[in-house]
Amino acid sequence: MEYEHWKAIYNAGQESVIQKFEELTVENKALREHLKQLEEQRAKNSRNSSKPPSSDGLKKPNQTSSDKRQRERKRGKGSKRDPGAQKGHKGSTLNPVKNPKHREIHQVQTCQECGHSLQDQEAIDYESRQVFDIPPIEIEVTEHRAEIKECPHCDAINKAEFPEDVNAPTQYGPRVKSIAAYMKAYQLLPYKRSAEFFRDIFSLHLSEGTLVNIIQDCSNRLQSVNEQIRQTLKKKSVGGFDESGCRVEGKRIWIHVACTSELTYFELHDKRGREAMDDIGILPVFEGRAIHDFFQSYYQYDCDHGLCNAHLLRELIFLYEVHDQKWADQMIDCLLDMKDAVEKAKEQNVSNCEIQGEKLKTRYDEIVQQGFDINPLPVETKPRKRGRPKRTTAQNLLIRLRDHKSEILAFVDDFDVPFDNNQSERDLRMIKTQQKISGTFRSSAGGNSFCTIRGYISSIRKQSINVMHSIQSIFTGNPISPCSIEP
Repeated sequence: MEYEHWKAIYNAGQESVIQKFEELTVENKALREHLKQLEEQRAKNSRNSSKPPSSDGLKKPNQTSSDKRQRERKRGKGSKRDPGAQKGHKGSTLNPVKNPKHREIHQVQTCQECGHSLQDQEAIDYESRQVFDIPPIEIEVTEHRAEIKECPHCDAINKAEFPEDVNAPTQYGPRVKSIAAYMKAYQLLPYKRSAEFFRDIFSLHLSEGTLVNIIQDCSNRLQSVNEQIRQTLKKKSVGGFDESGCRVEGKRIWIHVACTSELTYFELHDKRGREAMDDIGILPVFEGRAIHDFFQSYYQYDCDHGLCNAHLLRELIFLYEVHDQKWADQMIDCLLDMKDAVEKAKEQNVSNCEIQGEKLKTRYDEIVQQGFDINPLPVETKPRKRGRPKRTTAQNLLIRLRDHKSEILAFVDDFDVPFDNNQSERDLRMIKTQQKISGTFRSSAGGNSFCTIRGYISSIRKQSINVMHSIQSIFTGNPISPCSIEP
């Protein structure tokens, strides 16, 4: 602002100066608020917010006392041991088999002392060493021949039936198809590199089009099993739910996951919120406890809820480190102490930790109150035309800690409830990796096929069932269902 302009305001009198001062005060406050928001955004990273690790760039966030404390708890409270095997650890190695397929005899030709020939001397003992290796890889071709016979009674020509899955003059078998499905849906290999893999390892020249057809066929054959997984998840007492953005044909859509420690179900949808959740059909009838990350659409369902404390810890770290909120550091300790108490009770086969849990809950309430004492909620001095008073990040988190205490601490009262929603996040994590590799799904059909096969393999692996045998069962017409095996 120019000198002459200021001079004019001054000459206009006291009221003019006061009015201008008030305008500048309001502007200054707005700029400070905006600067504060920008500084908060800049201070956020993968360890104090929900931002993914990939957003951190090449420089990792600095480790702080909060991180060290959590890491020590994972290794044993206050432990100074280095990671890896400890002194006195027995270790493990390959165990020899009793009946190896091949034996190679290495003969003693001459005596090492005197040089006498020992070629005709029988061995008095053997020292054995076993080598574990993959047999030579080569394609095996099986020819199916259906008999054609002429009936001597009526001269009719009769032909035997081929197996149901042998339906072309030449085709690839279930083992080739199962490897293709596994490499694409689980190891995230693009079609071009999958074709290179088969050419380099098996000398098979599969085209990308053939691989696309194999994946689509696998998905089609899995539809009934995929529906079984979806229906089974509806009846679970505890389930994890999450969603993440992805791209199909360059368009942003959402991939939703519903899971337990035994089952995984993925589904693509254009929407993120309730419309998608209603269409998927699990949450509208779910009567168990849904574990999620406080996304408000989940609260539109009548089931019990449980909140992911891993998200909560990251938010508390942010408040402690960026805003110097001491109560947040105390709450981190309180939640981790609760987690430790539950884990110890489980190790001792105790059904609950009621006495210690109540003490920790009281401590929880005291810390929340300390937070409100430092961050009192704004008092309405005059009626607002619309909306609620603006709250700080600390106030919003304190309100959540107060109003959703039962969901946050559900893991203390029910040992079947996990401390966090990491199961859902782990199941979704590799989907994000797939997007980084391929950038997008080329079509909705391709995206849906990927979700179906990926969910099936994830469910099979969670139950320690042989993956390749299970995928082969899909192509032989009798897919193994993880729903019929889970406890």
